[in-house]
Amino acid sequence: MVGVTWRSLMPVIIISTFIIYEDWVSFPSCKLLPNTASSPDKYVGSEDVSPQDLKVMMVANLHLLGSQAGFVNLYFRDYYMSKFFKKSFQSLNPDMLLVLGDVSAKGLELSRTKWLSVLHQFDSLLGPFLDIPLHVILGDKDVGECNGLRASSVNWIARNFPGLDSSGCGAFEISNVSFVSLNAVALLCGDNKLRFDVEKVIERESVDLQMEIEGIDEEKDDFGMLRELSNDYRWRVNAMKSGSGPVLLLHFPLYRSGKTHLREGSTFKSIIDTSGNVRASAESKGFSKTDPYDLSQTVPANATEYIFHALKPRIIFSAHTHEFSVYTHPDGTREVTIPAMAWEVRDDPGFIVATFQRNKSTVSVTYCAVARESHILIAYTSALVLFAFFILVSNTLESKGLS
Repeated sequence: MVGVTWRSLMPVIIISTFIIYEDWVSFPSCKLLPNTASSPDKYVGSEDVSPQDLKVMMVANLHLLGSQAGFVNLYFRDYYMSKFFKKSFQSLNPDMLLVLGDVSAKGLELSRTKWLSVLHQFDSLLGPFLDIPLHVILGDKDVGECNGLRASSVNWIARNFPGLDSSGCGAFEISNVSFVSLNAVALLCGDNKLRFDVEKVIERESVDLQMEIEGIDEEKDDFGMLRELSNDYRWRVNAMKSGSGPVLLLHFPLYRSGKTHLREGSTFKSIIDTSGNVRASAESKGFSKTDPYDLSQTVPANATEYIFHALKPRIIFSAHTHEFSVYTHPDGTREVTIPAMAWEVRDDPGFIVATFQRNKSTVSVTYCAVARESHILIAYTSALVLFAFFILVSNTLESKGLS
């Protein structure tokens, strides 16, 4: 009788254990990183967090396939990705979601009908995040590289995401924090028309920021002249201080001297030591000439310097490399590069949460890791092996007439 009871309970125990494990691994493992505030001498501890702070979850490189997704993607990876988003929302309660490019794995190759299937897949994954502010930046997987970059395609894709203009750029403010997102793909593309459109956006935002600081009345007479000059991509005097501008959002990282060849999926990586410090793997020594698009996967040096001159960004968030890093530019501005979120890209995906303190310049960064695909597969395999072993033992005992 005891044997019969044990055999009847064992499948329930195995299944229950696996369900508990699956629910546990769906929650992200997060760690607040010291020395990642926009002011390097400040550290934001949990005691400093206020309900009025703006908490923004940032993900990148989802690499969705839409209708082209196979069985494994639809019923395994997408299932867990949806759980990751749901559990992250429950545990972190962010105020906003930012997606820093490469929503699609093959967007540049897709027809509009297939692109719509990617958008439907994207919406189904987000779940509760659809109820909070969302901003999406375009990546090279979404719109293509320079030889295939078309203004009409970018315009169509941009219309499907909130807050983007026809060039794939955006500007918005939430909880007194200003954000500017740029189509960084176009900035790598020489004489492409979209690059000039993005430069106009940079110039327009620079003028608006300076008017906001210096006073609208003082600039009103010169406004038309400045708008006209913006077509020439000329540098103008900017009295703003470094770090006084908006939060800058890009898919490609800005140029980093000493790390010109920053390939997608490269080993460019920050090291988080036992003390919790973040050490960037590249040194900052100023600007120099970069290589063409196919060699250098960062915004060119001249465009990078122009962005710093025009926008004076408070802090920068980028993606594309698939690796997490924190880098300090020559003027002291921090750039945080967000890791890939998709298992197709790397076995240890992750994301970050940036907390903007109300009425302060401090920005704290929390790095969150989600479960490895290999660990989930090991759990599945172990459960199947254990279940098969139980069936084998049960059948053996039954054949011997034991109970």
